[in-house]
Amino acid sequence: MLPQPSQLLGVALLLLALVCQSTVGKKLEKRCVNCSYPAQTYGCSGSPCGVNAICQEAAGGRPVCSCPPGYSGNPLTHCNRGECLDNVDCRGDLQCKDNRCVNPCVGACGIGSNCEARNHVAVCSCPAGYNGDPYTACHLNDPEEQCHPSPCGINTKCEIINGVPTCSCLHGYLGNPLSGCRHECERDSDCGGRDMCSNFKCVPSCGQCGIGANCKSVSNHRAVCECPKGYIGSPYTECRPECYGDSDCPAGRPACFYGICKNTCDGACGIGADCNLRGLTPVCSCPRDMTGDPFVRCRPFTKEDLCEPNPCGTNAICVPGHDNTGRERPVCNCLPGHTGNPLSHCSRGECLSNNECPDHRACINYQCVDPCIGKCATGASCQAKAHLAVCRCPQGQTGDALVSCRQARTFPVAKYH
Repeated sequence: MLPQPSQLLGVALLLLALVCQSTVGKKLEKRCVNCSYPAQTYGCSGSPCGVNAICQEAAGGRPVCSCPPGYSGNPLTHCNRGECLDNVDCRGDLQCKDNRCVNPCVGACGIGSNCEARNHVAVCSCPAGYNGDPYTACHLNDPEEQCHPSPCGINTKCEIINGVPTCSCLHGYLGNPLSGCRHECERDSDCGGRDMCSNFKCVPSCGQCGIGANCKSVSNHRAVCECPKGYIGSPYTECRPECYGDSDCPAGRPACFYGICKNTCDGACGIGADCNLRGLTPVCSCPRDMTGDPFVRCRPFTKEDLCEPNPCGTNAICVPGHDNTGRERPVCNCLPGHTGNPLSHCSRGECLSNNECPDHRACINYQCVDPCIGKCATGASCQAKAHLAVCRCPQGQTGDALVSCRQARTFPVAKYH
């Protein structure tokens, strides 16, 4: 049985490999004299690599050492196992890079941006108030950029209000600011009845009046002007005051008030009062036969006016009376139950009646006093009883104990036999 072609090819390859191994072995024997491999080591036989390293034969049988996946170090001496092989070996906010769990945000985002590690990936974003590419650079928002270019129509202005571009017509223009604005007016009839069109704007017609003038009315969009009372000049140019100081005024109106000469007594005093100028100051007073408030009203005197205001002291009352010459004058008396000087002060008395005093005292002049004082005759005895003085003549004396007591006389009695 003849061999198959595939069998012949396998035999040929085996012979070729034996020849090549012999040739490479001789070459490696020459090369390994000055290298880290032993001179007797050929290919990966003899474990020429370090601990945990992998040896692979390159072309010509040359051994190539490398650390296996998940390891790092010098493959000729020692390979150390890394911290991780994949992201699943790290926390969610870390990333596996070169067999180490590291922060994925380091160097990942642009200038001024924020970085947050999510599921082992760096997520970059611009802070609030900033915009741009967070992976390149973020810059501060400029609200005014929303108005450039302007979203408004012609003759308008664009303003940022609460972060929103807002359109409005320029001063003196009207219309829809989104489409465009026009002049406020082209003629007087475009304005209100009291306004006129000036420089394409509706302005008050009274602005035609001169300095210091009053605008009396407006007729057909034109002002009717006049100078104030006491002023002179043209109401459409300037009205001047009657005076600039007191020296410009006559004697009958000596005071200059807001450009008008006036008598300061006018309207200064009350009804029926007299007014006299002291310089420029009005002095108000009631006539001699009248009384009252000279700034309100003066009236004829009455008897009651003698006690208004009250001239008496405290706790005293005032009643109209007369003096020794018959002239009317106020008379002051203490209130009932009070004593003292009615012109200065009256004090409440100790009592108003005997009931407020002890049995051996009597209420006299609003004071609880001994009722015997000055009541009995000289030499008579007195006993206070029931608020009264009980007077008696001493034994051996007779008489009226309230008037006088005298020695009793005895006469001899004749005896008849």
